[in-house]
Amino acid sequence: MYSFPIEYTEPVFRPPSEAKSLILPVTNGCSWNKCTFCEMYTQPQKKFRARKPDEVLADIRRASQTLGGVRRVFLADGDAMVLPTRRLLEVLGQLREAFPELERVSSYCLPRNLAKKSVDELMQLKEAGLDILYVGMESGDDEILRRVNKGETWESTRSALLKIKEAGLTSSVMVLNGLGGETLSRQHAINTATLCNETQPDFLSTLVVSFPQGEERFREGFGSDFVPLEQNSLFEEIRLFLEHLELDRTIFRSDHASNYLVLKGTLGRDKQRLLDQVNLAITNPGAVPLREEWMRGL
Repeated sequence: MYSFPIEYTEPVFRPPSEAKSLILPVTNGCSWNKCTFCEMYTQPQKKFRARKPDEVLADIRRASQTLGGVRRVFLADGDAMVLPTRRLLEVLGQLREAFPELERVSSYCLPRNLAKKSVDELMQLKEAGLDILYVGMESGDDEILRRVNKGETWESTRSALLKIKEAGLTSSVMVLNGLGGETLSRQHAINTATLCNETQPDFLSTLVVSFPQGEERFREGFGSDFVPLEQNSLFEEIRLFLEHLELDRTIFRSDHASNYLVLKGTLGRDKQRLLDQVNLAITNPGAVPLREEWMRGL
């Protein structure tokens, strides 16, 4: 009877673009795990720990014996980059040895973790095979970041993304549409766009903030003035965000399951086309395809 070579501690998460990647857990859970909007690692079994080197090596060996032609690997769970550079280099070396056809390795990344790593260390990791770091910016507004207990600031995220760029790594940034609610929507859109302009990420995606397990935990931290954005207000916020973006060659996606309106393009080349789509969704929603509510399950 066939069994997969890696035994995961459920649930397991990965970016949509890593759908064809081998997911290799080098940590369990998230070392921060205090963001009030995030439900990914709140279960007891997902309490943070760094996995033992022999456990990871055993997974790699079993996978190399069972799986052929592995070209992409995603280092799980929430922030593999919390590990020391020496440990990450060991894992990357083991992966290259086990999978000769390996093309890229990627990981989620908290900005706080890069504050502890130099550009030279990141360049070493790139040379060893690390290619993409997924950074949850969520917002570029310090008030919102404080209210959602992100543990980051505009400056800490800026510093991390510029360090990624200097090291030659690829950055993929995620922003949460609606995170500031009605009260802070405008400053959320503008300040997040400003932070993106400062850092020029390689990839940029927007998701709509949602609470499958309820809003109580989020509201306790954010405050009583949180009013979720309705569909049209979400479109108005993304329009304001796009209007303030000044990007050169950033691949933009707003196609996550949480989004009502799917947007795809390259910024700034396609900025006006994307704005036209959003404007049409606002003024004549029947003229553009929108996701039904039942299709937005995560």
